[in-house]
Amino acid sequence: MTAALPPHPPATSHAERGGFLRTLHAEWTKWRTVRGWVLAMAGALLVTIVVGLLGTAAPAPGDRGADSVAYPKGPGGGAVNDSFYFVHKALTGDGTLAVPLRSLTGAADTGTGKTAQGAQPWAKAGIIVKESLTPGSSYAAVMTTGGHGVRMQYDYTHDRAGPSGKVSQESPRWLRLVRSGDSLTGSTSTDGSRWTTVGHAKLPGLARTVQAGLFATSPEAMQDTAAGTGFSPAVATGAFGRPDLTGGWSQSAWSGIQVGGDAGTSGSYTNTTKGGFTQTGGGGFAVTGAGDIAPVVGGPVMGVGFSVENFLVGTFAGLIVVIAVGTVFITGEYRRGLLRTTMAATPLRGRVLGAKALVAGGVAFAVGLVAAAITIPLGERSAHGRGFRVFPVTSATEVRVMVGTGLLCAAAATLALGIGALLRRSGTAVALVIASIVVPFLLATSGVLPPGVAEWLLRVTPAAGFAVQQTLPRYAQVLSVYEPSTGYYPLAPWAGLAVLCGYAALAFGLAVVRLHGRDV
Repeated sequence: MTAALPPHPPATSHAERGGFLRTLHAEWTKWRTVRGWVLAMAGALLVTIVVGLLGTAAPAPGDRGADSVAYPKGPGGGAVNDSFYFVHKALTGDGTLAVPLRSLTGAADTGTGKTAQGAQPWAKAGIIVKESLTPGSSYAAVMTTGGHGVRMQYDYTHDRAGPSGKVSQESPRWLRLVRSGDSLTGSTSTDGSRWTTVGHAKLPGLARTVQAGLFATSPEAMQDTAAGTGFSPAVATGAFGRPDLTGGWSQSAWSGIQVGGDAGTSGSYTNTTKGGFTQTGGGGFAVTGAGDIAPVVGGPVMGVGFSVENFLVGTFAGLIVVIAVGTVFITGEYRRGLLRTTMAATPLRGRVLGAKALVAGGVAFAVGLVAAAITIPLGERSAHGRGFRVFPVTSATEVRVMVGTGLLCAAAATLALGIGALLRRSGTAVALVIASIVVPFLLATSGVLPPGVAEWLLRVTPAAGFAVQQTLPRYAQVLSVYEPSTGYYPLAPWAGLAVLCGYAALAFGLAVVRLHGRDV
């Protein structure tokens, strides 16, 4: 008996697939044969590149000069500040450092010739094990801060909170670091005998001989002025008791150094106070320093110069053209009465709109991707050539920004197509989409709106999609101005793009429903 053959796939599935591909090909042919649309998208590519490069041709606001183009890079490859005053000696192999910290004080210039007393919230004094004196080298530290209690931090981006409260002569803090191979444990105590673990750090490949000791540092003081948020020089001084050392410590005397050579991009010494240390009674030390041990964050006020997304400032200009073409791709057929012919050839109206969306979105994606791929390296090369800083990012982040820019343009084109199908009027549709994407972006990032309003716009409007271009990190332990005007978006990159895609999907869905519901 002959075995039964498996049933053939339904013929309709092949027909529908082939029908959609034919529709897609027809829409692509229609698009590429309209010379005005092709030239307009080429113009969108060109304007994105030109505006981006011209917009970053001037010196970056807040950049501190051509003599310091490169940032130190931490173990993870990111830009870091590694500036502090360090009283140190060599430790070979395993060992322990414990010391009482009896006070943490500070001072900041007020800009009026006077000095304000008091440690800044993220001023730090404590003990540190550091692979070398080279800025950016691996480290682990346990410390007290001016306003955030005891912390353990390591390799710049990692931060663990310990007990809260400020240190004083009446309420000192003992700090302890224990090294075992490439693992370090930070602890704190109020009496030097009962210890509370703050955190653990593993520093892969840590050298056998490291530098360890006492440190102090302080970022600049943030001040609100009539001109906006500003920063002024600040220092911190830690008063330490006698260090207790066990293990492979060098027998040489303690020595002091300003790691990084100066206070870096996030700190500076006051007019009257410089970094250094003095020995006090009973074998103790007073250590004064400025700067920070932390990742570099963005914003002109921090002296960062340019970030990758600065070179893509022309995206908003290119989007205006993309939106116009995406709208006319559907409204032009309404105006000329050609949509009836299209629907007669392809009765499935949703298929036609889907094909148009793929063509418009695909072309827009290519424009955005190519524009970003050209503008970013050209902008970086130009900035470095003129001696200005560029915030370094990983290759993966650059790829995400390039692809994200393409997706941003594709989503905007799809939104424009959907709105055009709904309103059927080119001018009204173009104005509405520009008002929902480009205008909120410009208002939010220009600094003309209060930060809360700007963040709200970048959360709930399609302009949230611009978040996919952001590269500047945000860290709770780093003092900065985290606002849209300094490059910080309220949503994560892909979350912001998802908001725009949601609007595009909604407009497209409503357009399909309307096409099915009434005559064209």
